[in-house]
Amino acid sequence: MLPDTVMARLEAIPTISASGKRVNGLHRLMRSPLLWEQGLRKIASNRGAMTPGIDGKTFEDFGPDRLAPLIASVATGAYKPKPVRRVFIPKGKGKRRPLGIPTRDDRLVQEVARQLLERIYEPVFSKASHGFRPGRSCHTALEHVKAVWTGVKWLVDVDVAGFFENIDHDILLKLLRKRIDDERFIDLIRDMLKAGVMEGRAHTQTYSGTPQGGIVSPILANIYLHELDEFMAGRITAFEKGKTRATNPEYRRLAGRIAKRRERLKRLEASDNADQVTVKAILAEINTLSKQMRSLPSRDAMDAGFRRLRYCRYADDFLIGVIGSKDDARGVFAEVRTFLTEVLALTVSEEKSGIRKASDGTKFLGYEVRTYTGRQWTVRSQNGTQHFKRRPPSEVMQLNVPWDRVTAFVARKAYGEWSRLRAKHRNHLLSCSDVEIVLAYNAELRGFANYYALARDVKFKLNRLEYLQRWSMFKTLASKHKSSVRVVAARMRQGLEYLAGYEVGGQPRSVKVWKMTDLNRDRIDPDKVDVQPWTQIFSGSRTDWVDRQNATQCEACGRSDLPCHVHHVRGMADVAHRDQATRKAIARARKTKVLCVPCHKAIHGGPLPEQRT
Repeated sequence: MLPDTVMARLEAIPTISASGKRVNGLHRLMRSPLLWEQGLRKIASNRGAMTPGIDGKTFEDFGPDRLAPLIASVATGAYKPKPVRRVFIPKGKGKRRPLGIPTRDDRLVQEVARQLLERIYEPVFSKASHGFRPGRSCHTALEHVKAVWTGVKWLVDVDVAGFFENIDHDILLKLLRKRIDDERFIDLIRDMLKAGVMEGRAHTQTYSGTPQGGIVSPILANIYLHELDEFMAGRITAFEKGKTRATNPEYRRLAGRIAKRRERLKRLEASDNADQVTVKAILAEINTLSKQMRSLPSRDAMDAGFRRLRYCRYADDFLIGVIGSKDDARGVFAEVRTFLTEVLALTVSEEKSGIRKASDGTKFLGYEVRTYTGRQWTVRSQNGTQHFKRRPPSEVMQLNVPWDRVTAFVARKAYGEWSRLRAKHRNHLLSCSDVEIVLAYNAELRGFANYYALARDVKFKLNRLEYLQRWSMFKTLASKHKSSVRVVAARMRQGLEYLAGYEVGGQPRSVKVWKMTDLNRDRIDPDKVDVQPWTQIFSGSRTDWVDRQNATQCEACGRSDLPCHVHHVRGMADVAHRDQATRKAIARARKTKVLCVPCHKAIHGGPLPEQRT
């Protein structure tokens, strides 16, 4: 296909999908190099591009010239996905989450398929869905809950057990056919699902689920749970009743009594011989009744004639809010559970699911969400001459930082003892430079604080964490230099800040120690808030970060217009059997030289031309 024809076809897909028509010609579109080049640019820029699958290949030496054979194999049907490499990542409480790493070619094919699926489904996905979608994140989901869920009485918390591992392939393919009229494309998706898993040397067939880690898995999960979004949209329409809540009877009674006394006061003040004692008594009664009235909600919070249903989903984490009775909440819970088990063949965890009182709160996306009613506050008029009491809004949804998330973070990062507030140094950072140590600590605390920036109490809850983090950093630096914490802190302190200095190109630079007062809650990047900070670039690399910043001119060819690497003159094969921390320490102690990328590749294929004899 010509590029202009391909672009016109791609731009037409969202319109066709939004109109309810099935989209065809997708497998033919996959023959266009344009999609593959876009996919290659996106994947190659990701740090995961250097993670190999079962074939050991990465995108380091994969160029556009290698696209043609892969495109041809997909077009002819010769392409068959390989099993994903199974690894496990910590999940908390001693559990591990399986992660599948596809091969290099499979990742690229998945990315092209994902681009097409995104064009089909983004126009029809629900506004209640926030996971793995452009311009959406955990923060957009939480902001929606905070802004819209005022007045919620009950929180229905539904936990799907092992969602990604238990997606039914037949149901998923059936759902794809609702909007896709291309069996060759659907067969390609089926092959991806059925590719299997390689763990060590053992190959296991996959009969359900989409492997977490696959590029196409997130959008397939959203397609699967889009059925739940549509079910909830219909349930919301059927559930909701009434335009406004009825007035609170006691509030209305007090308002009536106040109105009668004001009318009486008005008549007395209009007469010529008003009894001032009576006037003062009426004013006192009005003041007393007004205080009583302000202590009550103006509307009947349990009005049976007013019901609302709220719903928000991020991937397989979703929460339902009910404005109504607990029986209403039980009914919603039962209907959702039935839909998940009978229609989507998913299992609901009875242990983790349940109905919570909104004022008691529950966990959602790592936050504690609950309703609260604040205290009255005094408001001054614009001219500053009058003061009056303002009633706070009732049952506003509030976001808080759970204490257990803070303590778990401290334990995971090994900052020290939370209960005793005693910091500890971290041995695995001792071979890093001072700047790398500061950068690693900065990235950890900043990433954690940015994620919880929406919480009302983020600075209060993280104050203790910041103390442990700061002194853990000082103790690590002191241990590295065989010095004391006091000496290290004094050397780094400049005014109210702590700085670590270094040089790039002979010019002095410095890195400031990040602190909670630097948290700007209005400037959090929504595209990065769901991404864990990658501190390995500072703490896990075999070369020093400062050396990499100074690597601007190749020592072999002298060029300075190409990206450069820091190369170990003596290889690391002799210490391959040692543990990671030892290998890193040895690597940093060995002699290095700066090489441009072509020279670095050439030297690993043999001596450079000027070195050969």
